[in-house]
Amino acid sequence: MKLQPFFIYSMLTLLTALSSCGGQKVQDEVHINEKEFTAEPDSEWTNMFLRKSGWFGGDGIFAIPLSGRDNEKNDSLLFLFSDTMVGEIQGDSLQPGFVMVNNSVSLLKGKTADSSKMAFKIASQNGTYKAIFSPKSNKPDKDTYFWLGDGFVNPDAGKDLFIFAYQITNTHDKSPFPFKETGNVLIRVPAGSPFPYADQQQKPLPFNDYKSEGETISFGAGIFNNSASAGEAEPDGFAYVYGIKGKSKQLVSARVKPGRIDSFDEWEFWNGRGWSKDVKSVKALSDSVSNEMSVSRLAKGKYALVYQLGSIFPQICMQLGPTPVGPFGPRIVLYKTTNDIQDPDLFTYNAKAHPALSAPGELLISYNVNSFKFFEIITKKPNLYRPRFVRVKFSQQSSQTNH
Repeated sequence: MKLQPFFIYSMLTLLTALSSCGGQKVQDEVHINEKEFTAEPDSEWTNMFLRKSGWFGGDGIFAIPLSGRDNEKNDSLLFLFSDTMVGEIQGDSLQPGFVMVNNSVSLLKGKTADSSKMAFKIASQNGTYKAIFSPKSNKPDKDTYFWLGDGFVNPDAGKDLFIFAYQITNTHDKSPFPFKETGNVLIRVPAGSPFPYADQQQKPLPFNDYKSEGETISFGAGIFNNSASAGEAEPDGFAYVYGIKGKSKQLVSARVKPGRIDSFDEWEFWNGRGWSKDVKSVKALSDSVSNEMSVSRLAKGKYALVYQLGSIFPQICMQLGPTPVGPFGPRIVLYKTTNDIQDPDLFTYNAKAHPALSAPGELLISYNVNSFKFFEIITKKPNLYRPRFVRVKFSQQSSQTNH
């Protein structure tokens, strides 16, 4: 009789312990070996951007899940493009009347490479194509425009869309790159805003002095929202905004609570030891990265930094670190774009991973194609200027863990 209360107490204690473990679910944890992988062109995704009418080329290509969660299965994606070509191609010939606009978007319903579910969207006014996002100014200048950086739908800010943009001004100096960055802006598009987002808000970042001609940081080269609301498996509650600093293309990072991303006085900057409010204290996480890049969680305790070496060399590289700011290990060359692009008139650039389109233990990576003789070559090879895709699959094994 004395054992019965003890038995009941023991059973209740056991049940309480089990429930406190989550009604713990047994889940598979993917462990990857980053040194063992295959990398192959992904023709399905590459062919999604092979087009003959309307939008037929563009660079940039950031993929933004509209749920705000990379791991959401039933989702739609917004793709961002910078300089965009619009026109008609008959056979292999580009027809007269083609134009370039400085940015465009496309909307994909679902997350599979199905061209019937992709809609390309270009703004227009009075029958003339124009950029969707342009610097707001009392004195518009045709030589000043936006290229788009990374963006994300922010569950902690009413699911508004945030996009970083670089204000670019043509220099007409006859150099290989006759332009310079003259501003860095955060664009906010309210949730549910119809295309072409007339109610967008633009807020300049205060971290650069462009008048001094000194070294600047291009924030928005990549974003990683490491929050629970974004569905991340190891959230710390911060959105990481990556920037490219100087001619050596050093990678630096800021962080902020995602719901406060446009409160620039709350940004903190990684100084090599910890976080500081002083942007001048930033220290490089890596160097010789590309102007567009990505950081994403590859496996438990492994965050993958993906970029193209020096922005335009053919090596697509990855470095792994235990946190979103590293320390990142040695470069691993995942792929060489010379496998695909052997034309001496062309170059490749700005590789990045798309975690919203990547299965566990894999990375779907895009890179862009261009030419230093663009307007001469585009008429002969009108489909050169479009993203290509590579799928990297790492050696992996699963183990069961309680969550």
